[in-house]
Amino acid sequence: MDPVVRVLVACEFSGTVRDAFTAAGAYAMSCDLLPSEKPGPHYQGDVRDVLASGWDLMVAHPPCTHLAVSGARWFKEKVSEQAEALEFVRMLMAAPIERIAIENPVSIISSRIRKPDQIIQPWQFGHGETKATCLWLKNLPKLVPSRIVEGREGKVWKMPPGPNRWRERSRTYPGIAEAMAAQWLCNSNAEAHGRQSRTVQPLVGRSESEDLK
Repeated sequence: MDPVVRVLVACEFSGTVRDAFTAAGAYAMSCDLLPSEKPGPHYQGDVRDVLASGWDLMVAHPPCTHLAVSGARWFKEKVSEQAEALEFVRMLMAAPIERIAIENPVSIISSRIRKPDQIIQPWQFGHGETKATCLWLKNLPKLVPSRIVEGREGKVWKMPPGPNRWRERSRTYPGIAEAMAAQWLCNSNAEAHGRQSRTVQPLVGRSESEDLK
């Protein structure tokens, strides 16, 4: 039996990327300080607790509140918060995982750490909208557009103010999640086939799912 590729989806509460990798045949677990919105393997807590748990691939979505250039007018008031957020990104980039993708909107990561390896748009993956998304990649290929469609509407920026606006803006588009799983899991399987098969056990941690406690 082929070994199962283990995927950590850091800083995700929606379960979108986790479920895409699961559907593609991986063992995927999301991790966030918030509980998962959908059933599935999820560690509710600090991602540092689980970084060294034998993952083959990590897709991380570090919080962009203090990093995105869309909030540049408040940067002077966020010096300490930005420094902490950038250090968190550096920690994720240096995680002991063979393949890593860091996802964020256009942000100061580009100028303070390094430029992204790729910038993608939802309309390249089946969603007729615009939302520039940067990817910093380690041992992963750039994503190939899976379904280019018409439509260039910036729906994300038109969302009305409200307590859940940040939550809706932070979600990964399903088409992008599916492309990540299809293309990066294939890349990771090549190495996994060279390892001895092993049984995957869910991590024990603070989770909203009873079967993970």
